[in-house]
Amino acid sequence: MPSLASAPYEPSRNIVLTPRPAPPIPELTTTVPRQYVHRASVSEVLLTGWEAVADSAAGGAESFVVRAQWPRGHSLFSQVAGYQDPMLLIESVRQIGSLLSHAEFGAPFGHQFLMWDMSFATTEEMLVAGPAPTEVELHTVCSDVVRRGRSLSSMRYDVTAVVDGVALATGRAGFSCTSPAVHRRLRGDRPTSTGYVPGRPIDPARVGRNGAGHVVLADDGTGAGAHRWELRVDTTHPIFFDHPVDHVPGMVLLEAARQAAHASTGLPDALVVALDSVFTRYVELDTPCLIEAAPGRPDASGNVRVTVQGIQEGRAVYSAELVLRPRDC
Repeated sequence: MPSLASAPYEPSRNIVLTPRPAPPIPELTTTVPRQYVHRASVSEVLLTGWEAVADSAAGGAESFVVRAQWPRGHSLFSQVAGYQDPMLLIESVRQIGSLLSHAEFGAPFGHQFLMWDMSFATTEEMLVAGPAPTEVELHTVCSDVVRRGRSLSSMRYDVTAVVDGVALATGRAGFSCTSPAVHRRLRGDRPTSTGYVPGRPIDPARVGRNGAGHVVLADDGTGAGAHRWELRVDTTHPIFFDHPVDHVPGMVLLEAARQAAHASTGLPDALVVALDSVFTRYVELDTPCLIEAAPGRPDASGNVRVTVQGIQEGRAVYSAELVLRPRDC
């Protein structure tokens, strides 16, 4: 009788070898390149990816889904009473324009962007802070795309913010894009810092801030009455001035509008549920800029509309209309 060691191997016909399925690959997330959104600091990049999509409703306009992640904690865009800062939404909308311009429309790095207008309208549900960072899909439709030669000259885009398949907010923006040479002809050698020091910041509690470092309003020093302040320009601020620029960035002006709306209404913890802004001139770093607010009466639902205007050298440089929703409405 042959031993087992010498017996020929005959595989059983009853055994079926099934390959073990590979473990699922986790979905990996990273931010888009910081250069695409005009940020020097990677930590200030909110967008995590994008892709072109077919959208029959866009009428031939180019459409994209841009993904973003809103952090639960941010030194500037901080949570208040369980809600995310609405400025995360408008900053996401701003970053979309830069991203798509470079990545999809061929705008070279180094070209200068001039924002014409920015707006958003949101539900409270959009801003509710959960136990994890907020993952947002920003469905974007680009229109009125103008090119000069091969370079992008201007564009508008509309955004719908979607969370877990539900549309909860909208945004819109328009801008122009110029070459470094054209920008130099327009701006000359404007400074990227200023020795001008505005007055002391107003009480942070009036504008929904915990400390003075993020307050962009100061007493204008004229004693002319309520609802008027001087814009505080601090070019060393690590977020408002993430990199050197020769004018006050639009996000600083929108933050000033938001703070003026809070201070003028006495509603420092109200949610900003809508904002519509127009930028008409560059706001210079080395010249005082006054911020004036005109609050309206609460409407039937308790919302308060506030009109804010920036004045520099006697001329209107930007305006914004905001809608505040008090927390008890």
